[in-house]
Amino acid sequence: KPGSVRGSIPTSRKKGAIEQLYTAPPAGSVVVCLDEMGPQKAKSHPGRQLVRPAGPKAEPARQEIDYGRRDVAGYVFGAFQPASGKVFTQPYEHRTTTNWVDFLSAVEAWIDPVSERVYAVVDNLNTHSAPDVLLFSLLHPRWEFVFQPKYAAYLNLIEPWWKILRSLALKGRRFEAWPEI
Repeated sequence: KPGSVRGSIPTSRKKGAIEQLYTAPPAGSVVVCLDEMGPQKAKSHPGRQLVRPAGPKAEPARQEIDYGRRDVAGYVFGAFQPASGKVFTQPYEHRTTTNWVDFLSAVEAWIDPVSERVYAVVDNLNTHSAPDVLLFSLLHPRWEFVFQPKYAAYLNLIEPWWKILRSLALKGRRFEAWPEI
């Protein structure tokens, strides 16, 4: 695709192009970082809170053994707009091309329609460049996929956001089933 950050462009230029999108995006455009977190299982995630005994003869605290076999694992697909800090997530049971295109359609509806151009920063997972994704980009001409260089996950700013989500929303919680996540 013309203007896309992919192909035979040297890695340093790819990195620079992505950094340029973050720091000085073209007028009328929005940059959105896309990725999946997972697989996530419905299980206990140990917390870091101290538990005070109820009285002088309190029993030691016991944690139920948790093998995480209550429900199937799933993925959380996410979109992060670095300029505004807005985030959109959607859970899926599987990481498939069909689910990815469904998620892209949901992100398209979530992004402000006033934006003339959408720069979608993604990694090189095969589902991100599947033929169905190409069809999606043909149906949505304002979208341009910017593929980060291999071994440069730090360039996709949703990665640190996933870390925050895990520490704030998952750690110390017990989930009985996938929909609770």
